[in-house]
Amino acid sequence: MTAAQGEGQLKYQRIADALKAAIASGEYGPGDRLPGENELMVTYQVARMTARQALGVLRSEGIAEARKGAGVFVRTFQLRRRRGIQRLARDRWAAGHSVWDADLEAGHELVVDSLTVREEAVSDRHTQTLGLSPGSRAVVRTRRFVVNGKPVLLAVSHLPASLAAGTAIAEEDSGPGGIYARLAELGQGPARFREEIRCRMPTTAEAERLRLSSGTPVVLVCRTAYTAEGRAVEVNEMTLDASSYILEYDFDA
Repeated sequence: MTAAQGEGQLKYQRIADALKAAIASGEYGPGDRLPGENELMVTYQVARMTARQALGVLRSEGIAEARKGAGVFVRTFQLRRRRGIQRLARDRWAAGHSVWDADLEAGHELVVDSLTVREEAVSDRHTQTLGLSPGSRAVVRTRRFVVNGKPVLLAVSHLPASLAAGTAIAEEDSGPGGIYARLAELGQGPARFREEIRCRMPTTAEAERLRLSSGTPVVLVCRTAYTAEGRAVEVNEMTLDASSYILEYDFDA
């Protein structure tokens, strides 16, 4: 990196830091329009690319969002706190509560849309995890979760068709407590969960379905549910808008 490049990087970062400080102080509140590229160029005496990069920092960190033809605005959407352990507690779904309710704060509305349930050949990557042979069938539940009008998460659950086909699990409305309560009624209730987490940039389809701003990554959470006997009964692949979530794990030492 040349000295000029280093100086330019410092300039856009300083502008981004100043804008973040102004947002933190309340000078710009949720929904307020931030200074545009032209304004930043004049105020800080920088090139357009530097001003654009500064605004890009706020967008990539989920602090601001661009609205086509209108400018860049402070995000009004609040971070969701995903409580990784409390949400899966047996006493929640056994009592008829959705595991997703644990993520909601007061005044937030959760809607599940784009819900589909189908039966198909189990994918190669899930045969071993679910203990199925190639060519076996799986019940696949695909959902998109929307909070206060903002898509935040995509989820695809895979369950052995030999267990789930012909039950409420294969219906769009699986009933109170969701599929874990239905599995428990079948004598196959989850007793243990494993979650694997990684991050990457979204595919084009994911970015469209989650309405992601340019440069926003996604968090991938793959959860496997096991019975007390160690049988895997569900693999749930979730794609989260990284700018919308805090992943919280609270447990005893």
